[in-house]
Amino acid sequence: MIAQAHDRPDVVVTGIGMVTPVGVTTGMAWKATCAGLPGATEDPRLAGLGVSFSCAVTGFDAEQACGGEARRMDPFTQFAVAAARAAVADAAVTDGSWDPSRVGVVLGTAVGGQQTWEEQGRRMADRGPRAVNPLTVPKAIGNIAAGTVALDLGLHGPSLSVSTACASGTTALGVALDLLRAGRCDAVLAGGTEATVTPLVSTAFDRLKALSRHGEDPARASRPFDARRDGFVLGEGAAVLLLERAEDARARGRRGYARLLGYGASSDAHHLTAPDPEGRGARLALRQALADARVDVSEVSLVNAHATSTPQGDAVEARLIAGMFGTEAAVTSTKGVTGHMLGAAGAVEAAFTALSIDQGVIPPTANFEAPGPDLPEIDIVHGAARHTPVPVAVSNSFGFGGQNAVVVLGSA
Repeated sequence: MIAQAHDRPDVVVTGIGMVTPVGVTTGMAWKATCAGLPGATEDPRLAGLGVSFSCAVTGFDAEQACGGEARRMDPFTQFAVAAARAAVADAAVTDGSWDPSRVGVVLGTAVGGQQTWEEQGRRMADRGPRAVNPLTVPKAIGNIAAGTVALDLGLHGPSLSVSTACASGTTALGVALDLLRAGRCDAVLAGGTEATVTPLVSTAFDRLKALSRHGEDPARASRPFDARRDGFVLGEGAAVLLLERAEDARARGRRGYARLLGYGASSDAHHLTAPDPEGRGARLALRQALADARVDVSEVSLVNAHATSTPQGDAVEARLIAGMFGTEAAVTSTKGVTGHMLGAAGAVEAAFTALSIDQGVIPPTANFEAPGPDLPEIDIVHGAARHTPVPVAVSNSFGFGGQNAVVVLGSA
């Protein structure tokens, strides 16, 4: 059984907001992910490049989602504002539900306002310095998404931005958990946002040989753990989770989707881009998260894997999972559907994990057909969603620079 903490508050997820390549609402994204419907398609923004497909957000009306100020925002901020508004609405927060001075915002991003930087760089190159938008810096700097969410919602608690590459969204949840436990906030909007499906970023990842080259069938290009995996598919979007102390949520008549039980973080100190082949840093973060959650390895029933569909990364993580859990925990990677959303990935996957716990449904690993010969035996959910109770789950995130972050969630 999960140990009950008497010296620190329980923290619950009471609201979820999402903007993803497979749906611009949480319900749409969850339905597509449970159905295993990949979001990768040809992307006109990438036409003529070495990789011309992505998992792009479609059907997103920025002005409808963010109001008239949307034109002053880079898409990574638009996604964050839309997701934060949705999380607050989902949690049924109303005027008087909280003290704005006690509500924080913590958002992760790996890159920030890349679309703005590239657009303004082209304008300067084509038309000179006077063509550069005076709002370029406040649209593009990495902290502006968190700052704009606080401005939009009138929140006066700490507004923090974290950047730990592809672990950023998970790191943001860990920072938020610390703020709540320390009593610095009563509630925190935490998550990640990214809008880096751009010609420069796609080309840079392609030059690094990180992207999938399965361009003949983009929808099947992201293949976590599969024998034919050859790289990730670039994605974009955001997820924001509203975290509250459980006692405060109960006072508002809210149970929550799941509890955020623990967090762990570590550094590989091994290589700029490649994971430690022994998975030592990732294992340390996972063990820290379980210890922080006061959960035994045997209690974990689901691992939402970082698995991006790269040959080396997926193999290292599979060995980590096999070594820690054997085949006792179910394993899924939702990146087969969403692609790799970089700094938003960990938040999106934590949101999916909370929904798995709440609904007793584990989404399948899309496009998985057969494990690579370099993978140990693990219980990969594939083919169809698995309906089963999920009392405790972990969500892994690993990033360039050897940065590892893991969260543990449990039933509310």
